[in-house]
Amino acid sequence: MADQIAVTPRLAAYVREVSVREDPLLRELREETAGLPGGVAMQVPPEEGQLLSLLARLVNARSVLEIGTFTGYSTLCLARALPADGRVVTCDITDRWPSIGAPYWERAGVADRIDLRIGDARETLAKLRAEDGPDGPGAFDLVFVDADKTGYPEYYELCLTLVRPGGLIVVDNTLFFGRVVDPSAQDPDTEAVRELNARLHGDERVDVSMLAVADGITLVRRRPE
Repeated sequence: MADQIAVTPRLAAYVREVSVREDPLLRELREETAGLPGGVAMQVPPEEGQLLSLLARLVNARSVLEIGTFTGYSTLCLARALPADGRVVTCDITDRWPSIGAPYWERAGVADRIDLRIGDARETLAKLRAEDGPDGPGAFDLVFVDADKTGYPEYYELCLTLVRPGGLIVVDNTLFFGRVVDPSAQDPDTEAVRELNARLHGDERVDVSMLAVADGITLVRRRPE
């Protein structure tokens, strides 16, 4: 039985060549983002954006929640995967970076599917949990978490009540640049990612699979009650 293959730069390039279908609009947004401070590290790679689109379609998503918008590349990928009456509620601490992506959402014809919420994500999620309506508990088919790492354990618990039974939570950066296996890495971000990974492994409320893709992607399915 084959073990996990080491992904060399040459092999990663091959995967992109035969798999990624990034169109000119997405490529333009990605290249503009790459010119920003920390843009390359903070933006999802094109193969991950494509995976998000596929996952949204696989769960027949009509309602998506995103924690961490940045310049909106993943937001655009998710919005395009929804039906015309679908919606992405995306959260960011500032409108500085989402304002870069907003014109691309317009050009793609999906701006009306995107509901941008600015503010602390914990407060935004708490407000959604308190709602008795279309955005309340169990309202979302898919949740994508890609925000500040120290918030991951709390975001997960809040999102688990917001995703419907049988719905999917996708958590990004769960290998965190490989720091999760470095004993000398004791910073708050790394510790929070480790805490979440351990919690997910033992959480009987969900089905879970960690993928050694990009910077680590963990798929979490809320079990039907």
